Amino acid sequence: MTGNLEPVAWDARRTSFGSVAAEYAALRPGYPADAVAFLLGAAPRRVLDLGAGTGLLTDQLLAAGHEVVAVDPSADMLAQLSARLPQVPTAVGGAEQVPLPDASVDAVVAGQAAHWFDPPRAAPELRRVLRRGGVVGFVWNVRDESVPWVGALGAALTAETRDHAADEGVVARFAAELPADVAEHESRVVQRLTPEQVVAGVATRSYVAVMAPGERTAFLDGLRDLLARHPDTAGEAELELPYATHSVRLTPR
Repeated sequence: MTGNLEPVAWDARRTSFGSVAAEYAALRPGYPADAVAFLLGAAPRRVLDLGAGTGLLTDQLLAAGHEVVAVDPSADMLAQLSARLPQVPTAVGGAEQVPLPDASVDAVVAGQAAHWFDPPRAAPELRRVLRRGGVVGFVWNVRDESVPWVGALGAALTAETRDHAADEGVVARFAAELPADVAEHESRVVQRLTPEQVVAGVATRSYVAVMAPGERTAFLDGLRDLLARHPDTAGEAELELPYATHSVRLTPR
């Protein structure tokens, strides 16, 4: 699935995160506990964190008592995960070719990742690795642009076309391909960041990571200027960056 991007550009975007792995680990928001509870329930499960990245969702899965195996296309991202969570087994791979045996997990979850999957190719793989009664869970953090300064930031990020959920088309396609019943849940999370950390967090987005160096510098400087001038952020040492967390549970029929 390439959305509005050409296949080569799409592949470059989805494989760009290794170049910003350390910054991604430090600056991307985590996930609220209620999102994991909604996706998986209370009983411990063996869970595949697919597109696990640096382990931001893995953290919450472990805190909820689940056993986790982490898979991601980027060895650099997984190295960040392993440095913090050495007890979690990892493997390099993707949704279209999952490096796990048949019927080996009770759930497959993906945080900020399912919009990079190709549903017709990935859905059979998810069914293959799931045990009977298993579930698929997708979760995305989406900036709350009803907050004026966050809305202004979002308006400056118009090139960001594959950042979040609202790839509702992705959910619908997986629901059809699996096939599965769909349930949804909304919650919230807030990051507290300096203005420079807000800019550095944007720099971990895929479309920024693949910019030419001069273009990237100019783009990020424009965001610094926006935060320096906006009445809600000018002169502030710390900002609250709110997100809506959208969770989707797919129960294969």
